Amino acid sequence: MKKAIALVSLTVAIAATSNASAVTVTLACGTVGQELQLCKDGAARWAKKTGNTVKIFESPNLTNDRLGLYQQQLAAKSSDIDVYQLDVVWPGLLAQHFVDLKGKVPAAEVNAHFKGIVDANTVNGKLVAMPWFTDAGLLYYRTDLLKKYGFSAAPKTWTELALMASKVQAGEQKTNKSFAGYVWQGKNYEGLTCDAMEWLVSFGGGTIVDSTGKITINNAQAAKALDTAASWIKTISPAGVTTYGEEEARGIFQSGNAMFMRNWPYAWALGQGDDSKVKGKIGVAPLPSGGSRNAATLGGWQLGVSTYSKNQAAAIDLVRYLSGPAEQKIRAIEGTYNPTIQTLYKDKDILKANPFFGSLYSVFTSAVARPSGPTKGKYNQVSQAFSTAVSDVLNGKMKGQAAVAKLSTDLARIKGRGW
Repeated sequence: MKKAIALVSLTVAIAATSNASAVTVTLACGTVGQELQLCKDGAARWAKKTGNTVKIFESPNLTNDRLGLYQQQLAAKSSDIDVYQLDVVWPGLLAQHFVDLKGKVPAAEVNAHFKGIVDANTVNGKLVAMPWFTDAGLLYYRTDLLKKYGFSAAPKTWTELALMASKVQAGEQKTNKSFAGYVWQGKNYEGLTCDAMEWLVSFGGGTIVDSTGKITINNAQAAKALDTAASWIKTISPAGVTTYGEEEARGIFQSGNAMFMRNWPYAWALGQGDDSKVKGKIGVAPLPSGGSRNAATLGGWQLGVSTYSKNQAAAIDLVRYLSGPAEQKIRAIEGTYNPTIQTLYKDKDILKANPFFGSLYSVFTSAVARPSGPTKGKYNQVSQAFSTAVSDVLNGKMKGQAAVAKLSTDLARIKGRGW
């Protein structure tokens, strides 16, 4: 768990004391990339508009650490945090702790968001949270090196990626020993679940557990997907990739030391920053196919109001403001955070800042959901078992077929009499 978890008061233009009915609302923000600053900026705009004060709770970087901290707070029925930032796979796990926003947020506002994401935030008819930004895994690549080594387009298959990465890596390592062909999220955490879901689906290996709750992981294509990923380590990916999260992979790519990177959309804006060694040399494409299809895992974050909040009305107003079109537009332009409001994908300012939002629109709208729906409150156990099995294959402890067979047994035990 990160030690730098702290409550930080924001300085706002209008002090809370200037309004007799003003309150202080505490908002939990993520800290990956530009997330924290954009969260603070949005909260400050709302504070200025309403006369309220916002305190920012800086959440840990890794999703697993964040979930553990949130569960502690919520189990204690703590009122310290009013508005939580929730991963798209958490509503089923945490629904009991959050205010039902149905009826409290106008239906027209809710319906402006992608239906699939609203559905993911709805548990037993209860709207647990409002969509804030959506995510899908993308392939980043160096356009200059693509041309230098005689390639005309980004790879369409994992086989092509491995061949291209190997050629570029061999050439670049003649002058830069630390250059890698491909970097991604290989650490044993939720990010590895996301990466490995993409491998599975792209090879036709299913989604771990299907929509009916049936455990489907024990199949030859799933095993092949994991073995293929393991073959990248120490060939086109550095040995250390099994310790990388999103930021480690981005750091290597952005410093000019990788040909390809798997990451979320947020990495685009940072890669175009003045401190980036690859500014103006980045291309974005769908992740490759394993023979079945291209697949991107659905990510994204939502904003929910704690049942234990002492300022629920103000907290709901803050959620409505932050998840609204004006804030989503600012975040899309400044930080490449994908809107959840459909009409913003036709906004010319957003498309100018993020050209691939238009060309890769189908990647975002057809992203593959992790099996949090069918596995309900047991999803976290399922994900941890899956990422551990994948990690065992990546680290050479098991082969793919043995790993998926063992995982199937482990998941059956977790399922018990039902999800």
